[in-house]
Amino acid sequence: MTNGDSTGAAATIVARGLTKSYGRTVAVQNVSFTVRPGTVTGFLGPNGAGKSTTMRMIIGLDRPDAGQATINGKSYHELRWPLREVGAMLEAKAFHPGRSARAHLGSLAASNDIPAQRVDEVLAMTGLTSVASRRAGKFSLGMAQRLGIAAALLGDPGVVILDEPVNGLDPEGIRWMRGLLRSLAEQGRAVLISSHLISEVAMTAEELIVIGRGQLLAQTTVAELSASAGSLEEAFFQLTDSVSEYQGRAA
Repeated sequence: MTNGDSTGAAATIVARGLTKSYGRTVAVQNVSFTVRPGTVTGFLGPNGAGKSTTMRMIIGLDRPDAGQATINGKSYHELRWPLREVGAMLEAKAFHPGRSARAHLGSLAASNDIPAQRVDEVLAMTGLTSVASRRAGKFSLGMAQRLGIAAALLGDPGVVILDEPVNGLDPEGIRWMRGLLRSLAEQGRAVLISSHLISEVAMTAEELIVIGRGQLLAQTTVAELSASAGSLEEAFFQLTDSVSEYQGRAA
């Protein structure tokens, strides 16, 4: 696994000048950042800031109008076995509701030439072994979230991208997720998490990317941004206030 070297050559995710519009709406404008291996990087921004669009461009679901995102120096479409290099969960219920959890993961494993025993490993890792034969469409939001995480980890990837990873989890599940994210980073993986829960990012992430109205506002560390205003929440609001879509947020 890659070590936590901060040099450009060691960077696992690199975005350069990412730009994306939908009709007349500019979703992302000239966004550049780097996500290093061995760290959990939080991705923050108000609703509509362009976080999801940016993540979709990284994993090839949306094509940028300009710029490029690479994983280990290659675009997502150039990866021979994508799930072995990058695991992503952008939509918790991205599965056929009539399939069991085991069948869903089994089909993903077969499509990326991943050993079948890995399915049992990620089911155990995410606490789903006892419900592996249940139809995924009957899962609660928290269980669906765990299945999405299991799918993201199936290929034992060096890059993990999770959108709102604690959504639907109970307190025990949130605690488990914090430990999992830290463990993935300690293993040398690059972990990018998008969340609306600023306090959760403050407890989990080391580095931080902040965007607003599709523009990069900061790439820094959680400690540095928090120190600038006394707390990460206050620093976030100060940083995004001028570009936030919400009204009346300023104190």
